[in-house]
Amino acid sequence: LVEGPQGQQLLVLRGDYRRFGQPLSITVAEDYSPLLSSFRRVQYIGLGLGLAGLLLVLFLQRLTVRNALRPLEQARQQIAQLQDGQRAQLETQVPQELEPLVAQINHLLSHTGNLGHALKTPLAVLLSLAGREELNAHPELQATLREQLAQINQRLARELARARLSGEVLPGAQFECAAELPGLFSTLALIHPRDLQLSWQAPPGLRLPWDREDMLELLGNLLDNACKWATSRVQLQISLADGRYCLWVDDDGPGIAVAQRDAVLERGTRLDEQVAGHGLGLGVVRDSVEAWGGSLQLQDSPLGGLRVAIELSRGAGSKRSTAQG
Repeated sequence: LVEGPQGQQLLVLRGDYRRFGQPLSITVAEDYSPLLSSFRRVQYIGLGLGLAGLLLVLFLQRLTVRNALRPLEQARQQIAQLQDGQRAQLETQVPQELEPLVAQINHLLSHTGNLGHALKTPLAVLLSLAGREELNAHPELQATLREQLAQINQRLARELARARLSGEVLPGAQFECAAELPGLFSTLALIHPRDLQLSWQAPPGLRLPWDREDMLELLGNLLDNACKWATSRVQLQISLADGRYCLWVDDDGPGIAVAQRDAVLERGTRLDEQVAGHGLGLGVVRDSVEAWGGSLQLQDSPLGGLRVAIELSRGAGSKRSTAQG
């Protein structure tokens, strides 16, 4: 290849001969530029096809790996939902390699469920029924019932505390107000058969990011105490503002004097020993609320009695109370 007179590339073939004792040189030249352009075009096309093939191989490889690992990602998401209380078990429709793992996890879930929590509401009903006037005519039977139910309640509380400390209790479902409060108020109406007007208010679809059983225990205790002291009306209000949950339990009873409110929040303090009751005291409720990063205050109620005001932050929803009744 040599440079031509006009700057083009020339393909030159030269032959040297000798004729009749004289040297002879013959040179043939051809413009090689079109061939070079075609060759470069083929090179570029080949390079482009090679890069496209490489990208296609990488894409197919990534797609294959993602599809192969998709069951693991789904299992991870389901475990996260389990921790958030959005599901009770893992789905069993998984690849054969994951079936033993999923089966073992579901087996553990079925054996470490919150059975103790589920027994607390009917146990509270039985404790209330044991103190009914109808049983006063049978003092021995009444005493036996109270003794046995007290032992069950004590054993249940001890086992729940042990399980909580050892981490055996898995996070349960979150507290959905519209689904849980009607049943809670029905139970309160059964425990307190006298004519009480029980009502609750909460935004539609509101879900409290705390364990369902813990919240049922806390609200049940506060409402139960309010029902004992109320004259005719008990009201629960729940609201969400600026990332904080506000809960108000109001009654129209005699209320508590301002000077006595701090003492009432201490463990074991009761203003009237003649009022029978069960469940946690306000002091334990305060400990539970503080363990969740919230606050509890006793105020004057618009109904004329006592208002128990609780404020909880959204960020503390994943924390579980370590206080047990």
